[in-house]
Amino acid sequence: MTPRPLFILPAPILRETALPVAAMTDTIRTLMTDMTETMQAADGLGLAAPQIGISTRVIVMQCPDNPTPTTTYTYTPLSLADSDMLGEPHADGLAAPKLWKMANPQIIAKSDETITWEEGCLSIPDVKGEVTRPKWVRVRYLAESGQEEEMEAEGLLAVCIQHEIDHLNGRLFIDYLSRTKRDMIVRKFTKEARYARQPQASLSA
Repeated sequence: MTPRPLFILPAPILRETALPVAAMTDTIRTLMTDMTETMQAADGLGLAAPQIGISTRVIVMQCPDNPTPTTTYTYTPLSLADSDMLGEPHADGLAAPKLWKMANPQIIAKSDETITWEEGCLSIPDVKGEVTRPKWVRVRYLAESGQEEEMEAEGLLAVCIQHEIDHLNGRLFIDYLSRTKRDMIVRKFTKEARYARQPQASLSA
């Protein structure tokens, strides 16, 4: 298995509603493995299938599940790797991140209380913004085993799972920012994508 290429804004698939998984199969399990390797290679906290060009309701996460960290971390690539959190639990109380693999994740309950975190996204490199979301959620999903399971998440893990489920619905974290900031980001990436598609002048005589 090798990491797959990431789809970057303004790739159209990032704005599509992903299709549900009919049943857990070896194909879906292979997809989950590839997504995990892609996420880890990019030092991300989570990844949704549309981010590698597949319109399927599958997400993976490697995110601390301690609901009350004593230190604030941003939900953005490199934040865990830079702080050496991908190994043993730390003295500051942050739990070692658990690997989650989910198909058809669905939020079935959420808190009225909210939490604000600075978020980033592997599909929108080098962009961050503060997003306010429910502090706690309960999620139902199809596990890699093929069994339907539920989990509860709070704090950073709740942010992670809401961010990834948004991807399955064609929504990006920049949609929570002001319209002016969001439009500026979209224009920037659209311009870069257009330039990247243009043939470059030859340096040979």
